[in-house]
Amino acid sequence: MESFDQLTERQRDVYDFIREKIRARGYGPTVREIGDRFEIRSPNGVVCHLKALEKKGLISREANRSRAIQLSGDPLGGRGLPLAGRIAAGVLHEAIEQDEQLDLGQMFDTEDSKIFALEVSGDSMIEDQIADGDYVIIRRQATARKGQTVVALTDEGEATLKRWFPEKNRIRLEPANASMKPIYVKNAKILGVLVGVVRQVE
Repeated sequence: MESFDQLTERQRDVYDFIREKIRARGYGPTVREIGDRFEIRSPNGVVCHLKALEKKGLISREANRSRAIQLSGDPLGGRGLPLAGRIAAGVLHEAIEQDEQLDLGQMFDTEDSKIFALEVSGDSMIEDQIADGDYVIIRRQATARKGQTVVALTDEGEATLKRWFPEKNRIRLEPANASMKPIYVKNAKILGVLVGVVRQVE
């Protein structure tokens, strides 16, 4: 993509950071996060880089929303779903971003930008037939019905794959493994809802 090739080194670094955050956790960084990452003290300095990326058609932004940075195009992408990393199906675990593509075009609508894949690490969802090493297909959304399997992000920035049970003063993240206990948190954000599981059999 010509516009990507014309980026300055700093603009390319900012774009890569935005892309990494979106792929790793499902939503873009804030202006403050970008400023902290690149030691840009002025929010206006960050906004100037964002405007340059927006002008070149690489990102889009929605006014009055702190995390509304989206990728308009992905020149480094290819065919298939973005493999966003590994997701813990055990204890809470920091989500690890990867830069790969998982080609499932015949099974899922890979043109839908809200669909992405995660590789499962752990066996806390084994009774739902989700095993270590499987790939879960996630639809990016911020809400879920009680009992749905979701990718949840805690305030500590830890992501996990669990059944979602909001309770009165807390949220219960329920494993599908009788030998494991639920995780209780005061706050958690839904990054997406499970829509499919893929297992590679030798």
